[in-house]
Amino acid sequence: MTYTDRLKEEMKTPPAGTCANHYFRYLGYKKDLTASNLAARANATAALFTETVAYVSRYDLIAGSIRPLWCEKSAEELQYAATVAGSFGERSFVSNSDHFSPDYNRIVKGGIPGLLDEMACSEAAHAAEPERLAYLAAMRQTVLAFRLMILGYAEAAAALAAAEAEPAMAESLRFVESNCRAVADHAPATFTEGLQLVWLCHTAFNYEGRYAMALGRIDQYLYPLFARDLAAGAITHERAVELLENAFIKIYEKHAYFGGDDVVNICIGGTSPDGSCDVNELSYCVLEAVRNCNVPGPNLSARIAAETPDEFLDACLQVIGTGLGYPALMNDEVNKAALRAVGYEHDDVCNYSMVGCIENFMTGLQPPWSDGRFDTPRFFEHLFNHGRGILHPSTGIDSGDVSEITSMEEFMRRFERHLAYGADEYALFFRNENDRLNAANYRQPFLSCFCRDCIGRALDMGEGGCVYPSVHGAALMGVGTVTDSLAAIEQVVFVDHAATLSEIGDALRANFEGYGALREKLMAAPKYGNNHEFADKYAVWFVDYLSSLFRKYRTRDGGVFYVAMAANTSNIWAGKTLAATPDGRLAGEPLSDAASPTYGRDTRGVTATIHSVTKPNYSRVACGTVINQKFSPSMFEGEKRRKLLTLIKTYFKKGGQEMQINATSREVLVDAMEHPENYPNLVVRVSGFSALYVTLARDVQLDILNRTQQG
Repeated sequence: MTYTDRLKEEMKTPPAGTCANHYFRYLGYKKDLTASNLAARANATAALFTETVAYVSRYDLIAGSIRPLWCEKSAEELQYAATVAGSFGERSFVSNSDHFSPDYNRIVKGGIPGLLDEMACSEAAHAAEPERLAYLAAMRQTVLAFRLMILGYAEAAAALAAAEAEPAMAESLRFVESNCRAVADHAPATFTEGLQLVWLCHTAFNYEGRYAMALGRIDQYLYPLFARDLAAGAITHERAVELLENAFIKIYEKHAYFGGDDVVNICIGGTSPDGSCDVNELSYCVLEAVRNCNVPGPNLSARIAAETPDEFLDACLQVIGTGLGYPALMNDEVNKAALRAVGYEHDDVCNYSMVGCIENFMTGLQPPWSDGRFDTPRFFEHLFNHGRGILHPSTGIDSGDVSEITSMEEFMRRFERHLAYGADEYALFFRNENDRLNAANYRQPFLSCFCRDCIGRALDMGEGGCVYPSVHGAALMGVGTVTDSLAAIEQVVFVDHAATLSEIGDALRANFEGYGALREKLMAAPKYGNNHEFADKYAVWFVDYLSSLFRKYRTRDGGVFYVAMAANTSNIWAGKTLAATPDGRLAGEPLSDAASPTYGRDTRGVTATIHSVTKPNYSRVACGTVINQKFSPSMFEGEKRRKLLTLIKTYFKKGGQEMQINATSREVLVDAMEHPENYPNLVVRVSGFSALYVTLARDVQLDILNRTQQG
């Protein structure tokens, strides 16, 4: 067994006690109960890093684990600690706590000394500003505590090495100790030291309780060290893969200990500001390491451009073809155009990465990400039912009786009024929640060290320290459901004159009971995903109208609202709350998934689907999209894989923004549902992330199973 295998096996035994990062924060808070809020938070973070006891495994090559967060304290002690820590409150996802891509390039180049030097320069520049000096002091305190945390890992490795009977294992542990000691006081001088420092930074964010913290463009910021070591003969391709595996496998700890997954996005590939290709040998190492780990969590994203060599895209397809579902394939040209349209500088855009599932992010330049779900099919209920929901108590505007509508143009105008009201309501709820915090009481001094230019400005990332303001993403659900519904209404009511809008409204309220013939007519209308302009024009409208609608809103610090064509599995639970829709979908059934056509209705083959889904202008979608496709396993072999590669390149050339692929056969998925005990390690792409298939809820399994399988 490899070290990676042994680490994964070790994770089957959880730590003793209770995971309680609030207890360690409490130890910091109690040091000075009269401290200012900022000083108290710095104390809490420092305690997280110094009061925990570092854990190093015999099989670690890269140290850093969440196991130190477990402690053996009584329920009463933990409850009291939770009460004290909880009284301070914490930011959440909606108030910009996590889903962040740190500026690892800077920490790799300068190390901890570089951060401390930047703080010294900023202290001199802000010498007459006590509040900013206080913030810099909090930053310095957390970084120095982080240094002690690193030294704690060095000591743990040294102690383990001293007790180790096998000379080779002892030498390996001394290697870990040496790297930790080096990065505590110096900028990384080797690839291993760079990876070790980055992983301990990521571990520190986990200590703080942050989720979906991206590793960013790891093949770029670690490449200079890797190339230097490679040229000197100090490292090999195989050794680099082994080291990367040793770090990436620990992303799986959260699943092993809690049953959930941590969606840690890793970005490889892309292009530089001068247009040159950024794919390098380390890109291939990362790809290979993720493949070898074969676990959910390392959410790998590959930026694919016209300059990207076919060899790299083919290597991506080979990994996808294992069934892992990684990497998601991103169209670099479309994403960069979408980000430039928001107003970001060209050089900054070229360094974008992804956070969470597929969300485009200005690496180390803006506050953490937030998003929400906007289920567009809901507004058919409001239009047909005088502003009221049918299966739920939602209310909107009353745009009048549908019997008054005499043209498709008038129907569209009324539907747009409902969508506009819904978007206003969405923005209201988000802003009320996002603005609720007094930012001065919820500062994040350690995290802010990893975002420019918080140190230089001596300001928290929540108070103007970042180069760019926060953004928010509205994830648009149901483009396929809405497109098919609008095409069905136009065909049946205004072309064939086979029914009235009032009859359709009655059928929706009755969930088509007694309206079987009408449902058949609606379902026979042209459907999105078949290269049929009659339907596809509504998908074009959907992206154009809704992106323009949300662009008018601003976040609390002046940033824009993005739109995303992605919603993970929210199409399933949203569908449970919605009545029947005019495309023939029954009440409670899932909505169409992300930017994909409705499953089973794209019946003319993958090329027709590609033609349809590339008609919308995705350079208006700054967050990103998800197009889920499922190909038979044979498509990843020999000549068929070459054809698949050409298909994807054509898809991107036509303007497709993203594609993620499942390569597991329907037969295997069915058998895994019936005999889960035989498939404990079956990883599949869900929507924006991968997961162990047998751990998914039944309705999510069915949603994946029902995707159109292309051959």
